[in-house]
Amino acid sequence: MSKKNSTKFVTRDILKSSLEGAFQKLDPRYMIKNPVMFVVEAGCLVTLLLTVFPTLFGGKTEYQLYNGIVTGILFITVLFANFAESVAEGRGKAQAASLKKTKQDTKARLLLSDGSEKIVSASELKKGDLVLVRTGEVIPNDGEIMEGIASVDESAITGESAPVTREAGGDFSSVTGGTTVVSDWLKIRIQAEPGQSFLDKMISLVEGASRQKTPNEIALNTLLIVLTLIFLIVVVTLYPFASYLGVDIPVSWAIALMVCLIPTTIGGLLSAIGIAGMDRVTRFNVIAMSGKAVEACGDVDTMILDKTGTITFGNRLAAEFYPVKGASREELIQFSVMSSLLDPTPEGKSTVELGRKQGCILGAEVPAGMTFVEFTAQSKMSGVNMADGTIVRKGASSAVQAMVKEMGGTIPEDLEEIVNWVSNLGGTPLAVAVGKRILGVIYLKDTVKPGLVERFARLREIGIKTVMCTGDNPLTAATIAREAGVDGFIAECKPEDKIAAIKKEQAEGKLVAMTGDGTNDAPALAQADVGLAMNSGTQAAKEAANMVDLDSDPTKILEVVEIGKQLLITRGSLTTFSIANDIAKYFAIIPAMFTMILPQMQVLNIMDLATPASAILSALIFNAIIIPALIPIAMRGVRYKPMKAEKLLLRNMGIYGAGGVIVPFIGIKLIDLVVAPMLAMIGM
Repeated sequence: MSKKNSTKFVTRDILKSSLEGAFQKLDPRYMIKNPVMFVVEAGCLVTLLLTVFPTLFGGKTEYQLYNGIVTGILFITVLFANFAESVAEGRGKAQAASLKKTKQDTKARLLLSDGSEKIVSASELKKGDLVLVRTGEVIPNDGEIMEGIASVDESAITGESAPVTREAGGDFSSVTGGTTVVSDWLKIRIQAEPGQSFLDKMISLVEGASRQKTPNEIALNTLLIVLTLIFLIVVVTLYPFASYLGVDIPVSWAIALMVCLIPTTIGGLLSAIGIAGMDRVTRFNVIAMSGKAVEACGDVDTMILDKTGTITFGNRLAAEFYPVKGASREELIQFSVMSSLLDPTPEGKSTVELGRKQGCILGAEVPAGMTFVEFTAQSKMSGVNMADGTIVRKGASSAVQAMVKEMGGTIPEDLEEIVNWVSNLGGTPLAVAVGKRILGVIYLKDTVKPGLVERFARLREIGIKTVMCTGDNPLTAATIAREAGVDGFIAECKPEDKIAAIKKEQAEGKLVAMTGDGTNDAPALAQADVGLAMNSGTQAAKEAANMVDLDSDPTKILEVVEIGKQLLITRGSLTTFSIANDIAKYFAIIPAMFTMILPQMQVLNIMDLATPASAILSALIFNAIIIPALIPIAMRGVRYKPMKAEKLLLRNMGIYGAGGVIVPFIGIKLIDLVVAPMLAMIGM
């Protein structure tokens, strides 16, 4: 499952299963799902009848062998199309097989209401059951940690060997069935019914069993059906014209003409392209809940990104203490440490550590009667209440100032200056207050991840706007935004602000992507057109999103968007190539069919093909072999470079449009040079 795993195009096992799948898919009940290739299969059956009964439909016996050759080529054409789809599915099934090894019917310690334990099969567990998992035991199903803290080996899911810490409360309380507890213990509330776990969904998705056609696929499929019907009508109407001109068109010629003119190339590759798109995302250690989600990535106009953990490393650590006038540095350090003694966050722990390094005399023990006040998105402060009624708070400068004013205190003259200075450095200022008196500012330092400036510039090139969300004040947010190179930011952002930002962009007709990992991110993830949840996040976040990153790397949404773009470009490029092919095949077959009776049409025979029979056969052979020739491109995707839509269109038309015309001209001519002598040998 790791993205580091080999991405070899076709292994021996995949080749074997794909060949079997190609024959299994010949069932008309399956082929009808692909109307273009169904028409080819129907044509193959007709020519097969004409091979056995050559005089059927008014045919001639001298065409019996020729009909047999056409039947063989048409059969190979259908087989190649099925093979392309089977290869794409086979790559997914190979991944599913490795996941199935992870999924095993383990035993679980079910905790009963009276506190006793009962050993049951994991398959018997229901949503809401409480289980105990000890060191070395496999977590039986997806759940939420209710008690305990432990190291969990998630390599079976993520491919990463390093254990991760999971604990009750916060955004790292979610665990996945099939992972292993390597230290300590966890008490887990089961959140999934049997067969509905994250692992079960992954297996189903990578196998392709739950893949549904995307809106773009449906639209393109409709176009292909319309084109097929048009060319079917064209071929049928040729008969009265040919009869009037005295041209006898064998049925096998008409079928060959129809097969060559309908967009068989993209018809044979369309499903494979969609499956391969899902496969590329999966190989990147991202599970897409639907092909629609991957496709939507390709149409994204705006990306909403959290600052912490996405744009910056997220480890905001205390770097310095800045007292205001009228307060001593020692006093600021002492109360900063006091407010952080019970604060488990990196900010709190680093404040205590820095304070002690700088001479704070407070010990590790918590003073009697002191109670901790947790940080909330609404209050934007945390701190402690002392036994004697003293209130110590640290938090956003605006929130601390509002509290002090409410208590009747005054704001130090130099506070704003210190706050602005820290913000301009790109840091986060935390104001510290004791009661109605502000003592100073704690400077929290964060760092922008390397390489993001270039990646945001890359997104800008393809017309995607990036918006950073942060709880920091506007000055800090502006500094980080400028350093990272994002297009905009939302400062002092609350969960509802993210939803409002997404709705605003959507109201303008834009598609929005965002990342998140917490329960408070779930509404925004659900609102976004593309929601990427972290595997380390809560169950609520993963259920709300339509994509889950197994590596829990928030920046991965940048690559996922490019994969989505590549999927759309691949589909567009191969469709252009397929339709352009028809032009060359038209010039190959039509003149050949009518030159004998209308010598004036020889001018259209620009390829100078030997005979009508060899021309039709050459075009048909080229039509068959071009499908497997394009399978590697369908699987790997067209090489993608960020550029404006107009430039991309010109590039697409130049390479795949012009190429789609030139390649068949050359290919059909070369095939004709081989086929014509062979037909002459058998008297045709």
